Amino acid sequence: MNLRQLEYLIAIAEDGSFRAAAHRLHVAAPSISQQIRLLELEVGGPLLERLPRGARLTPAGRAFLPEARSALLAAQRAQRAGRAALTLELAEIEIATVFSLAVGLLPAAIQRMCDAHPGISVQLHEFAHRDLLEDAVDAGVGDVAIGPMPPPERHGPSVFLGHESFVAVIGRRHPAFASPGPLRLASLAHDDWILFPATHGLRGIVLAICASAGFTPRDSIRTAQVEAAARLAAAGVGVAIVPANIVPPDLDAHVRVTDPPIFRKLGAYTRVEWSPQADALISALLAGPWVPPPADAFILA
Repeated sequence: MNLRQLEYLIAIAEDGSFRAAAHRLHVAAPSISQQIRLLELEVGGPLLERLPRGARLTPAGRAFLPEARSALLAAQRAQRAGRAALTLELAEIEIATVFSLAVGLLPAAIQRMCDAHPGISVQLHEFAHRDLLEDAVDAGVGDVAIGPMPPPERHGPSVFLGHESFVAVIGRRHPAFASPGPLRLASLAHDDWILFPATHGLRGIVLAICASAGFTPRDSIRTAQVEAAARLAAAGVGVAIVPANIVPPDLDAHVRVTDPPIFRKLGAYTRVEWSPQADALISALLAGPWVPPPADAFILA
């Protein structure tokens, strides 16, 4: 049984004859007749009564017809849905990412994507750590992952997007607040710090940054919210290092570029192949204001 056979049966029932149905569907009458016989053979009995001047449904045909119409309509809806997704009309994209990028990088890119493709809808899957993100994508979560560049040995396509910068946030009472210039990391060795929980991906990044300057940061308070870390630091509770793109504009006076400047590579990746939705998001991301790191930058692995 196939959709063409259902379409032929419906046409014959509506037009009252094989000839009229063949004319409407632009096929030869013998071809329709052959397909109907194959359908009847599969069903196990006649669906149409052949008359000298046409055809009409048998009792079995009348019972079969509503289901045939439903099946054909469902197939047509499925086809329209697939075409809409391929053309990004009424399509949905599932984005897997880490918490900080969901707050900082993605909102502007998603807005650009939605402006270019107004029918697209977005679902975010957010993870606390890059390892959890990679595992989730491998398990089938999301159409595309946006996060730190995956290791080279990872299977599946990936694309480098650009570098994300990290900055220090300090309070008004901090000795360095009066100076807007770059802040040497080593000068922060004796400060209290706003850190992230052990399960949070940014904790390892902050520890690695401090280790590169020769010290281990001293906990003042811990939070899993990246913007909260920036606000706590601006309030003077401690020093924080966060992605520059998550710092709210009202905290600009508290932001200091570090010496050396800190960057990490960000990318997009997926399991098997890029979907049209993923291509649209990547185009929107690549259109963003990426700043290349200077030669003396500390690039996180």
